[in-house]
Amino acid sequence: MIEFDLDEHDYIELHNLLKVTGLCESGGVAKLLIADGLVRVEGGVELRKRCKIRTGQIVEFNGQQVVVR
Repeated sequence: MIEFDLDEHDYIELHNLLKVTGLCESGGVAKLLIADGLVRVEGGVELRKRCKIRTGQIVEFNGQQVVVR
């Protein structure tokens, strides 16, 4: 499980979260994987690339979980 701290921000966009946590090598690749339905947020498939991920949410991709703090 990966923990990601939002610091003073309210949210991070889903494609950026995948990029900064190292789960994808770039934001472009992240957008393609999201569009293909390979990313889950709170247990459901998320197709919105710019979905706002906030504190307490869990993102799943490729067998990894990211908890946003």
